[in-house]
Amino acid sequence: MTNSIQDIGQADCILVIGSNTTENHPIIGQKVKQAVRRGARLIVADPREIELSRWATLWLRQKPGSDLALINGLLNVIVKEGLYDREFIASRTEGFEELKEAVSRYTPDKVAEITGVPAEDIIKAARLYASGPRSAILYAMGITQHISGTANVMALANLAMACGMLGKEGAGVNPLRGQSNVQGACDMGGLPNVYPGYQPVTDAAVREKFARAWGIAPEKLSPSNGLTLMEMMQAAEEGRLRGMYILGENPVLSDPDAAHVEKALRKLDFLVVQDIFLTETARFADVVLPGAAFAEKEGTFTNTERRVQLLHKAIDPPGGARADWQIIAEIIRRLGFPANYNSPAEIMAEIAQVTPSYAGINYKRLEGQGLQWPCPAPDHPGTPVLHQEKFNRGLGKFHVVDYVLPDEEPDEEYPYIFTTGRLLYHYHTVISRKSKGLEEICPEPVAEINPQDAESLGIGDGERVELISRRGRVQVKAWVTNRVPRGVVFMTFHFWEAAANLLTNPALDPVAKIPEYKVCAVKVRKL
Repeated sequence: MTNSIQDIGQADCILVIGSNTTENHPIIGQKVKQAVRRGARLIVADPREIELSRWATLWLRQKPGSDLALINGLLNVIVKEGLYDREFIASRTEGFEELKEAVSRYTPDKVAEITGVPAEDIIKAARLYASGPRSAILYAMGITQHISGTANVMALANLAMACGMLGKEGAGVNPLRGQSNVQGACDMGGLPNVYPGYQPVTDAAVREKFARAWGIAPEKLSPSNGLTLMEMMQAAEEGRLRGMYILGENPVLSDPDAAHVEKALRKLDFLVVQDIFLTETARFADVVLPGAAFAEKEGTFTNTERRVQLLHKAIDPPGGARADWQIIAEIIRRLGFPANYNSPAEIMAEIAQVTPSYAGINYKRLEGQGLQWPCPAPDHPGTPVLHQEKFNRGLGKFHVVDYVLPDEEPDEEYPYIFTTGRLLYHYHTVISRKSKGLEEICPEPVAEINPQDAESLGIGDGERVELISRRGRVQVKAWVTNRVPRGVVFMTFHFWEAAANLLTNPALDPVAKIPEYKVCAVKVRKL
């Protein structure tokens, strides 16, 4: 997030796109509602009727997978009507003339044909956002989990820069991260191409710095990028990757084309899974290492607004379970490297030494509200709003990004668009289903089907159906509802009994390598 959660309450206009905020991020959803009560205008862009649709000044019901055309359509109106921020563009950006030419093709009428959103609503939304004076964008995986996910995010950055909505409170481009510490995992180098702080593994100076900190020769550190998760599964299936260590992740349920994931895991020579439950993935493991849950260990979480927060241990872990850092440090020692870490505080001290954005962070400073990075020095207060004076690269760069069709479109054999998401009552794939209360509230999955589609298929509410894609099939109860438009079927992915990701498409975004969870083609059969 370029801004803070608290900033949402100061926004004059909020664009929520690709985010069912009240169910996936309920605290942030409350902030959005507070802003609307205060008088903020809310634009919701979502194919489904989510709770925030009822709070919205304007609800744009775009066809799944057409987000990029919609965003470019907003920019077309902003350019044509001269609603852009000329001073901001002239002093802080480059590439606007190329963008103007590119979005000229995305007229409201043309975008209406692609997205299904009426042209007059596209015009109205553009005017609302551009008029601000403080407009915030909130997005989540409904934007990123497409083959055009990277381009979608670039288009949102184009929109914010064109209207001068960066570097000030109550505005910004704000991704809502999918899990509690996923921002922290990325910050700490949990990606195949960077060290902590997003420092490239291909940079010799970066490798030299980390080698010096760890007391090893620089040539011991690989100069090559690694594989992303989906690339790892492909490599495992092909025999190029023979061992895997999975920590706190359940790809058998959470990855697309789940049957392919199982096949890949079975081909490994050796699989280690470290988790707090015996997950569906852990059942494939040669060794399961019992980790400690969040309340059973010390450490930090870095949340979606870049806030590093201190975590205090409340109870001891059960049995032989240990904190993740203790398990990893012990494995490192047994591999022959002296990983002499005695506490998470010592690990944070090393992080500060090698990670510029965390350089001013230590455990003593984190007591209380924590700190938002970048925090480059011990006396620095942290950074609630990014890009206030300049962008990291100097001038903000407009990127020309064009709409492309999803990898898989409906056809005669598979006539429906299938899309997935989350529920308020369950968290990811397994953890919340251990809660008796949550399981009583929401014990089983359903497939949301539009009433007109249900009528044409002879399906009644609550009847069982089979959803079939080119990759797999699941059986599930139908919920006949207007929440989804005609031609779209929606399911959550939390339930092993009807694993939605048996159906989803593993086609990847070419840059970020994110699978296209949000759009594939299915057929529906009444059981």
